[in-house]
Amino acid sequence: MTRSAMMSRIGPKDTKPEIMVRKGLHRRGFRYRLHRRDLPGKPDIVLPKHRAVIFIHGCFWHGHEGCHYFRIPKTNTDFWQAKIGRNRERDAAVRQRLVESGWRVLTVWECATRQLPGDFLISVIADWLAGPESEASISEQDFFSRLEGKSGSRMK
Repeated sequence: MTRSAMMSRIGPKDTKPEIMVRKGLHRRGFRYRLHRRDLPGKPDIVLPKHRAVIFIHGCFWHGHEGCHYFRIPKTNTDFWQAKIGRNRERDAAVRQRLVESGWRVLTVWECATRQLPGDFLISVIADWLAGPESEASISEQDFFSRLEGKSGSRMK
């Protein structure tokens, strides 16, 4: 199968990481809306009661720096660098517009949904929703880099 064929099968919504986060939040009693078109960027999860939105970003598609799931393909490199660069610019503009209009914005990276235990990840999200921060990001590096400093080895 060609790269083009593989990439075309990846949909923009209802991805495994998104469904995992949605189910966990619902189990915890959070109620939300999905992909509200009236908000910039059509956030993956919108929690109106908390005036918060959650984006679940794929590490490849959104250019997650320092993540082992993000590598620019070795073929057609210029195209991929430009595409991912545009995605990053759009993400930053969307976050800024949402914060300026009074929304709190959380970005959950795909690597966090793959590497962190589901209940732990949902607890971190719930803590953020209860707190005052207007913007935050959750990724695998946020947790494993802290552990590296203490033990010298990376936990998997």
